[in-house]
Amino acid sequence: MINKNSTKEEVLEAVKNSGFALYFATEELKRDREVVMEAVKEDGFSLQYASNELKGDKAFILEAVKENGWALRYASEELRGNQEVFLEAVKKCGYALLYATEELNRDREVVLKAVKKNGWALEHASKEFKSDQEVVLAAVNQNGVALKYASATLRGNKVVVLEAMKENPWAFEYASEELNGDREIAMEAVKQNGKLLEYASEELRGDREIVLEAVKQNSKALKYVSEERKKEMVDCWIKTMEKDKK
Repeated sequence: MINKNSTKEEVLEAVKNSGFALYFATEELKRDREVVMEAVKEDGFSLQYASNELKGDKAFILEAVKENGWALRYASEELRGNQEVFLEAVKKCGYALLYATEELNRDREVVLKAVKKNGWALEHASKEFKSDQEVVLAAVNQNGVALKYASATLRGNKVVVLEAMKENPWAFEYASEELNGDREIAMEAVKQNGKLLEYASEELRGDREIVLEAVKQNSKALKYVSEERKKEMVDCWIKTMEKDKK
């Protein structure tokens, strides 16, 4: 383990094995370009221990985000707004959009690349892109549940919701109230997972065909069947059992 008395050569050897070792280096060595470069090449997150001067140095930031996109968090504000740096970060982690500047969050190319890498990045996109069908489709194709962060209008768009459900049927939970009552979409949902009956409209939770499909897929879906339909099913089972006894 290195300490404040360790030589540059000892620190260099240490950070080559673990970038985190930079934490234990002296302030002087945290400003040393050779030492810090070796550290961020091994672990981009070690950028957090570098001097503020090096956090504003593009060459170091590029090396750090190439290793770990999350390292963008520790870059200077100026470099968090640099498109080249950000696009390198996105190659590793689409969620790096969380640390992009407001200006970059309005850059369509940047947002598209981010959501294609990680659909959840849609959460941190600007409002205009949450209403952009191409951007939202890119997000839900990568992660269907990212539908949660789409605009109300697009959560009510049948094409978008069906695409989201192809990737993850649980996207049905975030569909608009109107589409939760759409028979085609609800049927598609319960065929994938009967428990999704929970998010269907009251009317559809009493739809015989949809209910049977849901319970067939997952018996626990019975919990979400409307009371009226549930009573009818129970009565039917009782009559069947009585008939079998005769």
